[in-house]
Amino acid sequence: MAVKIPSLNARRALEVLGTNIKIARLKRRISVREFAERAGVSERTIIRLEKGDDGVSIGTLAMACLVIGEIDRISDLLDSGSDETGLLLDREALPKRIDRKRGSRPAAAGKGKIALSGDDDEGVGF
Repeated sequence: MAVKIPSLNARRALEVLGTNIKIARLKRRISVREFAERAGVSERTIIRLEKGDDGVSIGTLAMACLVIGEIDRISDLLDSGSDETGLLLDREALPKRIDRKRGSRPAAAGKGKIALSGDDDEGVGF
């Protein structure tokens, strides 16, 4: 038997997720029996999933999303490119300034222009 999640916010989120899965199933006119067969689980497991039971496996969730045609939602769940907190932490970890070593100034390239290695004619280095 699974340990119940002590966080009220986490339980509510699972209940909303379960309700959303049930609504998606109903909109697609899929019975609990057919949904369970296509997901490879019992009808009871689908009922538990739709109620937000925290003991239902993540594999069952993935199969349910596959059956309703929303499997990409699983891989996009915590996409690092849209993780605002992670992006902010990355930004805060950037150096405040970059110190060049003595004597390593870039050589001048005609008429006062500084040539940086890897830069193109417009000063773009990538």
